[in-house]
Amino acid sequence: MEINNLVNRFLAAVFTVTLSLSALAQEKNENPYETVQHVAEKTFARIKNEKPEIDADPEVLRTIMEQELLPHIDYQFAAFKVLGKHFRSVPKEKLSEYVQVFRKYLITTYAGAMSYYDDQEVVFEPASDIEDKKAVTVRAVIKDNARPDIKIAFKVRKNSKTNQWKAYDMVAEGISLIDSKRSEFESILRKGGIDEVIGIMNERIEKPLELDNGEDESASGE
Repeated sequence: MEINNLVNRFLAAVFTVTLSLSALAQEKNENPYETVQHVAEKTFARIKNEKPEIDADPEVLRTIMEQELLPHIDYQFAAFKVLGKHFRSVPKEKLSEYVQVFRKYLITTYAGAMSYYDDQEVVFEPASDIEDKKAVTVRAVIKDNARPDIKIAFKVRKNSKTNQWKAYDMVAEGISLIDSKRSEFESILRKGGIDEVIGIMNERIEKPLELDNGEDESASGE
């Protein structure tokens, strides 16, 4: 249970680092492996620098996530991957609404996860050759003196039209963010359809963001 709590605690927060790497890759046309550490430092530095503002108003975290990450996230691809086999059954007029709500849902998810951030160290693997590759997996380890290390892997794809690298999924200790959301929404899509999924995401989006130091995490039973 402890490792699952750790995975849940850092899942979106560290995925945020990988989503950010696409920003620099697009700006400098660099190997995405080589940009990860620089962008991680940049992303987390902003959170640390704006800590007083975040403490006063946790909603600042949503602003940071939208400004730093959303322009570089392939959220549409991720949203469709979450639908899985149900993609074909969703009315076209509903797909656009679903994708836009999913976008806001990601902002909320990342902002909530980043409330746990406490200057943990993320060690990334060395860069690899990406010539002729359309997708890569970047592996890293989260090191925290108070907790066991967590192995993570980031999935990044190259858009065939724009040639831009954008992240779309993260796997922490074998748990895929996309797979977990697909599993969560599977029965809902089957019974209530896309409208119910949109409703559930909107409920989460509309809740005020609260800072969480993780002390009550074990009480959730998850």
